[in-house]
Amino acid sequence: MAKKSVATLQTSSKKLTKAIKMVKKNGSNHYSFVESIISSDKINEWLSKK
Repeated sequence: MAKKSVATLQTSSKKLTKAIKMVKKNGSNHYSFVESIISSDKINEWLSKK
């Protein structure tokens, strides 16, 4: 499950978005969250990576 945050950040001419992804740890039932601030056009690519 992945979720894109609502807030977007703007710096100079680039539009950035903070994305949060929930990742299941190997060999256990625990999840962790990975967050990153990336360009809006690369969000789907980042979320599809494992």
